[in-house]
Amino acid sequence: MAKIELTRIPFIKNALKSRYPQLAVFIVMLIGYIFAILAGLIGTPVGSHNFSIVFVWIAWWAILILVAVPFFGRGWCAVCPIPLPGEWLQRGAVLSPPDKRPKWLNLRVPKMFRNIWLQNISFLLLALFSSVLLTTPNITGVVLATMLFAAIRLSTVFERRAFCRYLCPVGGFIGLYSQTAPIELRIKDKQVCVTCEGKPCYNGSQAGYGCPWDVFPGGLTKNTYCGLCMECIRTCPHDNIAVNLRPFSADLAKPSTRMDEAFKAFIMLGSAMIYAGILLGPWGILKDAAYNVGTDAWFTYVAAFLAIIFVALPGLFTVGILHTKNTLPLKQRFASLSTALIPLGLMFWVAFSLSFVLTNASYILTALSDPLGLGWNLFGTANATWQPMLTSMLAPAQTLALVGGLIWSARTAQKAAGEVKVSPIPVIVYCFIATCLMLWLLL
Repeated sequence: MAKIELTRIPFIKNALKSRYPQLAVFIVMLIGYIFAILAGLIGTPVGSHNFSIVFVWIAWWAILILVAVPFFGRGWCAVCPIPLPGEWLQRGAVLSPPDKRPKWLNLRVPKMFRNIWLQNISFLLLALFSSVLLTTPNITGVVLATMLFAAIRLSTVFERRAFCRYLCPVGGFIGLYSQTAPIELRIKDKQVCVTCEGKPCYNGSQAGYGCPWDVFPGGLTKNTYCGLCMECIRTCPHDNIAVNLRPFSADLAKPSTRMDEAFKAFIMLGSAMIYAGILLGPWGILKDAAYNVGTDAWFTYVAAFLAIIFVALPGLFTVGILHTKNTLPLKQRFASLSTALIPLGLMFWVAFSLSFVLTNASYILTALSDPLGLGWNLFGTANATWQPMLTSMLAPAQTLALVGGLIWSARTAQKAAGEVKVSPIPVIVYCFIATCLMLWLLL
């Protein structure tokens, strides 16, 4: 499949170049986000009837994992409300171009933090407390508020979207899996960028802002660090930037060599497996350990969680690829071949989310009518009874997702192994074993 330039269509191009449609979505999202914070803090403590729990961890999560990330990559980042207040303060404007003189410190993020290790850590922190986070509204409200204020604070200290680029726990895994999506933003002609004076797509101009994600579009080769904010489309004086429709997983043809990205793949793969066991499995002792934060059992759970992600999964992967004879350093082979785990991890999350979301989706109707649990019945659905949805289709859909992910990863492993000139068989076997384990956990 050849790339199709979507911005050749006048309606799409005009909609992306104008800030007003995006601003309208931003404002709606920001209102919803603030309401979710308030609902978590002042609404009913019953998670299944609280807007913050139901709409963040069921409705939003379903849209994100099942639709937004697989098909639109960084599409959520294009409308995420979290960076907005801080960005408006940073620029001193909502729509008009900022003054040349910074209004705040505008510091450069230190080089040692310009990677996704902090995003890995922030995701793990949420993951370790996830059992409480998914069921306790006031904890969800505090976490949402913390993310908003962290984004504001970082915007007053550092340049651009430092929170989104280096700290956001959601942005890290969206960036990882956005490489599989069929949507990309790329330049049309590299030579045009080479000769362009001032590089307004990166530095900004009177037409708009410099890239908030600290990415030079002329050097963009994959989706991982592009937030699809569309500012470069608005500032490019040569109309040299396009949004394209492309084959799935096009970015994975050239594997990464970064260890922070490699470990993100293991973190996401392992977390999906552990969540399946804790939240959907029959083992009450594991559920109790995950829910009873601060107890000896919980600390044992934390140790096991981290050991699986940082020792067991990468350790077994390393043992497998040790037998692939090659002159490249083991570190480079490890990072490159771990690219094959990205499609598998995405499908693990799809399979897990199908079960979690379809089991709890009926709570959306209740929370919609009575978002704070105060006895309202705005749409006549406050007393809707809970029942799982599409139960007969769940197991086949999960099996299809997992088997499809295995095939997808096997093909990716072949490409990655070809790049580093080793056999893909150990990676394919690793993916097969992981898939069988996930099938057992879910089915």
